[in-house]
Amino acid sequence: METSHTNCIAFDGVRCIASGPLAEVALAVKSTSDAQPQSRILVFNAQTSEPIEIDCRGSVADVIDRIAASTSDELPVVEATPPAPATPAGPGRPRLGVVAREVTLLPRHWEWLSSQPGGASVALRKLVEQAKRASLAADRIRAAQEATYRFMNAMAGDLYGFEEVSRALFAADRDHFDALISAWPGDIREHLHRLAELAFQPQTEVESQHA
Repeated sequence: METSHTNCIAFDGVRCIASGPLAEVALAVKSTSDAQPQSRILVFNAQTSEPIEIDCRGSVADVIDRIAASTSDELPVVEATPPAPATPAGPGRPRLGVVAREVTLLPRHWEWLSSQPGGASVALRKLVEQAKRASLAADRIRAAQEATYRFMNAMAGDLYGFEEVSRALFAADRDHFDALISAWPGDIREHLHRLAELAFQPQTEVESQHA
C-alpha cells in the first residue's frame, strides 16, 4: 500500500515536475493541474514504477486530506470479542506460526525427506530457505528490470527504438541500452538510468551486497 511517505515521481508530458514523498508530489501535481488543466500528468512509485492516481479536485487542503485518508496505516476499529478459553499447552515445541498445507511428492522424495535430521517438515523448510537465499539476487535484478520496463512502457512506448531498448534491458546490455536512450528526453532518460542501475549489475555483485 502506498503511504504519504512513499517516494514518487511525477511527469507532465516528458518533463519531471516533482519527486519525493507522495504528499509533496501531490502539491506539485495540483499546482500544475490548476495552472494547465490540459496537462498530461502521470505519477509513479519511484521504486516500482506502479502508477499512482492523485485526485486534484477541490482545494489544496482537499487533496492533502484525501491522500491522508487513503494512505492511513491505521487499522479499522473492531468490536472486541472475549478471548477463547485457555487450553494447556501440549508437549513438544511451540508451533511458531507453522501453517499446514498439502505437499504432493513422489515416493522417493518422501523417502529422502524422512531420512533427513528432523524429518520431512524440517528438511522442507531448510530447502525453501536455501532456495530463497539462492534466488535473492536474481529476484532483485528481475524486479529492477520490471520496474524499468513498466516506466519505459508508460513514458516512452512511442519513442524511437523502444523495442530495441527493451531487448537491451532484458539482455543486460548496458552499453547498448545507454546508447539507444541517449536521444530520449532528458528527464525520462535520467529516471531510466536510476531505475535500471540494479538491472545491469552482475548477479554476483548483487549477492555480495546483500550477503
